[in-house]
Amino acid sequence: MNSTEDNELWVRRFHPSPEAAARLVCLPHAGGAASFYFPVSAALAPRVDVLAVQYPGRQDRRKEPCIDSLPELARQIVPRLLPWTDRPLALFGHSMGASLGFEVARLLEHQHGVVPVALFASARRAPSAHRDEFVHRQSDDRLIREVEELSGTDSQLLRDPEMRSMVLPALRGDYKAAETYRYAPGPDLGCPITALIGDTDPRVTVEEARAWAAHTTGEFALKIYGGGHFYLNQHSGGVVREISGQLLSATGV
Repeated sequence: MNSTEDNELWVRRFHPSPEAAARLVCLPHAGGAASFYFPVSAALAPRVDVLAVQYPGRQDRRKEPCIDSLPELARQIVPRLLPWTDRPLALFGHSMGASLGFEVARLLEHQHGVVPVALFASARRAPSAHRDEFVHRQSDDRLIREVEELSGTDSQLLRDPEMRSMVLPALRGDYKAAETYRYAPGPDLGCPITALIGDTDPRVTVEEARAWAAHTTGEFALKIYGGGHFYLNQHSGGVVREISGQLLSATGV
């Protein structure tokens, strides 16, 4: 596979905006896919060039093995992002994607000298705010109930046996990656971090979100919205405005 095909496999660009002054890289949640960010891309184009990462093990990559380690997934993603660093780059990650975004940002900054202009960490506690969680070890039914409780996936789809067989391997692998992730002390970030959470999210408290401040030498902000783990579904407009406003301030887009 040539480098162009490899890049297109990992990085999806739904609304190419070659004249944009900044790029936003979006990282999906556990069990999620790049297409989750299609509406964000549509809303920000053409002022921001939005890239969405497609992890192995889902949708058109479902025949590939899932990567069940966040540090390893970050190491795989970063080389695919380097060709896109010719202009200011920001990162947005939801849930597992926020932890992954932190690891990607660390590698970009400390191994490649690319400092993101912002990291938006959505619906995820700070890397140092650890919880012991073991959902990835539970039965298929328990894993499905977890997803239903967080309202992240249409439960009717997951009750279809064929759909379940397609979705479960990536979902379980992602949960393993998220639940076995451990923060490794070391250089933190120089870029601003904005933590965004829903006020009734059972997976992150205000204190756990505020702990993101300790992971950057730059500015920190905490934004709280009404809703649960997928508060994004009700507040997509507000989140897009927050992203757009910060990138406007940082780059003039």
